[in-house]
Amino acid sequence: MTIKDTAEEWQVTATSTPFKGAKTSVRTDEVVMPDGSVAGRDFQVHPGSVAVLALDSEDRVLVIRQYRHPVRHKLWEIPAGLLDVPGENPLHAAQRELFEETHVKAGDWRVLTDVYPSPGGSDEAVRIFLARDLSEAEEERFATADEEADMEQGQVPLRELVRGALVGELHNSCLVIGALALTAVLAGEGVESLRPADAPWPARPFEG
Repeated sequence: MTIKDTAEEWQVTATSTPFKGAKTSVRTDEVVMPDGSVAGRDFQVHPGSVAVLALDSEDRVLVIRQYRHPVRHKLWEIPAGLLDVPGENPLHAAQRELFEETHVKAGDWRVLTDVYPSPGGSDEAVRIFLARDLSEAEEERFATADEEADMEQGQVPLRELVRGALVGELHNSCLVIGALALTAVLAGEGVESLRPADAPWPARPFEG
């Protein structure tokens, strides 16, 4: 049996946007179900995100610690951020986020995995990159504000991230997915088997 997600779109008879924020909004669609009934579905409309699992020569992952108000926690995470504009090249966005949040650049980039982190309540799509050949950026550091002004940074062995995820000590979805995915890659066909950094991304099509 082939297991593969497939694109499909059920009929929408009406739609409204009861809330619109600076970056995201909430939409209500009236969707025709297979039995012919119509059901309301509320979901967050999201521009899409990128995340970067940056791995150094000693198999340590670059992580940051940031306050996340909705869950009332300081979470260890990997660098991540929103796509700024529709059609933005996700690699460029990932390089920007890695620089802005950690002042690091990478010489080797590959797609680690693509995910829908909460498809029952949001259309957010995230592309997680693997970045290697790390070095400190020469440009001036990016000015921080709000939650980022309190951000910590560290380098943690990949195996420690996997352990923390499995025992319930680490909870950020991109960190957990990225660490487990890379562990599977290293135990399997290796980094060379990963998709190139400019691989197509049907969830958020881009040019160049």
